[in-house]
Amino acid sequence: MSKEDCIEVTGTVVEKFPNGLFSVQLDQDQSRTVLAHLAGKLRRNRIRVLAGDRVTLEMSPYDLTKGRITYRHK
Repeated sequence: MSKEDCIEVTGTVVEKFPNGLFSVQLDQDQSRTVLAHLAGKLRRNRIRVLAGDRVTLEMSPYDLTKGRITYRHK
């Protein structure tokens, strides 16, 4: 699977879990929540993501219940 196959969506972090996972509510469908983890660049640069932050996610077209947080909006 190439990088172009990813689906990019925006959402809001609802809950932060202790093992580095986040529950994100998508903007397009308010009833849908996705389990997401931080991308390597965010982890390496120690970007803090807290509940209530707006983020951009990359999701695989094969599993729409999991994603990777790639950007935290200001």
